Amino acid sequence: MSKKATEIFGIAELAREFDVTTRTIRFYEDKGLLTPKREGQRRIYTPRDRVRLRLIMRGKRLGLSLDDIGQLIDLYDVDPSEVTQLQRFLEKIRERKDVLTLQQADIAETLDEIERIEAKCSDLLSQKQKGRKTAS
Repeated sequence: MSKKATEIFGIAELAREFDVTTRTIRFYEDKGLLTPKREGQRRIYTPRDRVRLRLIMRGKRLGLSLDDIGQLIDLYDVDPSEVTQLQRFLEKIRERKDVLTLQQADIAETLDEIERIEAKCSDLLSQKQKGRKTAS
């Protein structure tokens, strides 16, 4: 296989690699996150597109919005030193961490309340069942 052939990717190939649908990849294109070249109707993805897709998937796993992901990716084009991008990324992941920490506390509180209610209901059920047995 020639070097050039290894430098381009089809949409189905990327979809398989990243375990997403081709529709998802086209959606990212519609959002301006990916910009493949075209040969007629065929989309031609470069290694740059592949890296961008990897960054999109990583950002989604972290819970970032597509707008945030797009801004972070675009910062690289503005500042190839990556300093601005890294500063912004740190800001975004710290914000996300704060949200998740609050959600974690809310979940712990809800689980505690569920355990209290569950124990109360179990006690009431036991009392009712004992009362039914003595009435028989």
